[in-house]
Amino acid sequence: MKKTDEAAKRAGAVSKKSDGFTDEERAAMQERAKELKAEAKRGKADGEADVLAKIAEMAEPDRILAARIHEIIRTAAPSLSPKTWYGMPAYARDGKIVCFFQSAQKFNARYATLGFNDAAKLDEGALWPVAFAVKELTDTVEAKIIALVKRAVG
Repeated sequence: MKKTDEAAKRAGAVSKKSDGFTDEERAAMQERAKELKAEAKRGKADGEADVLAKIAEMAEPDRILAARIHEIIRTAAPSLSPKTWYGMPAYARDGKIVCFFQSAQKFNARYATLGFNDAAKLDEGALWPVAFAVKELTDTVEAKIIALVKRAVG
């Protein structure tokens, strides 16, 4: 038994079993493992076809949002390489994910998400947003996404 477990027992702590990952989280991790194996086999070739296939699998309205966001990102930041990441469309620079789309359906959420990882250059002082809820794409929302993506690639 580990020292921390022994110390907890001596202190009378009650062990609480974690429920662990949700089914959706486990499925996403399994998809990521498949993606890594596929990349290892074929090299880090452009993943445009993989991204488009994942978008095609999505139910509406996520499919419509993802397809349009894909177009916006490819136009605003052609230097980013599309690839799948945990089964979702993502866009990388030098192998590092800059931004990604997560469908609402994937994790039973009430909105889709456009997220940015630390490879994105969105730094703004000591605190800045890195994920955005997306429920619909208006001209204003599309303009904000374009500006964010352009800023993210610096």
